Amino acid sequence: MSARRIAVVSAGLSNPSSTRMLADRLAAATERELAPRGEDVRIDVVELRDLAHDITNNLLTGFAPPALETAVNTVVSADGLIAVTPIFSTSYSGLFKSFIDILDPDALTGMPVLIGANAGTPRHSLALDYAIRPLFTYLHAEPVSTGVFAASSDWGAHADEVAPLAARVERAAREFAEAIARRQPAASADPFDPAHYLGEGRSFGHLLGGLAGE
Repeated sequence: MSARRIAVVSAGLSNPSSTRMLADRLAAATERELAPRGEDVRIDVVELRDLAHDITNNLLTGFAPPALETAVNTVVSADGLIAVTPIFSTSYSGLFKSFIDILDPDALTGMPVLIGANAGTPRHSLALDYAIRPLFTYLHAEPVSTGVFAASSDWGAHADEVAPLAARVERAAREFAEAIARRQPAASADPFDPAHYLGEGRSFGHLLGGLAGE
């Protein structure tokens, strides 16, 4: 049986970052949930911080440098996506949105997505449902019911004792694992097929034509 491939997109700007910490916890919990179902798992982490310049260049030129192309292929060919962003000005970060913008609009159709976010204060927790979830719904992905928000206090001694972070992570991972297990394994795409990174039915000529109209 081929391993289920889970892409983890972390949009943290610092190194180390609480965004990456949350992403790693969600990935580990998902792997634990899939193991009893007989599913082998491969986790591929995409750190957007390392691709920031390439993402900007791609937005300006329409072409992805090799490292960014690999990251895009990792995400769109996965069986499921864990997407975690810091919250700035009550919404996802600009780096996170810029990466999503370079994906083909149909690339995530039907893909299970586990969304996560972090910020300094719990006041931003609603951003999961009024900003991040609608973004993936628009792209026809299938975000699971439970998203996970982590405030700075969740990592310290004064964490929420009513709904602790660990319990929220486990619940979300369980829903995500169930969604992945129900889905047919993603087929491995040919990395040299232009449709793999330009979108089905598109070509370099289509891309250049679109740029000319900007």
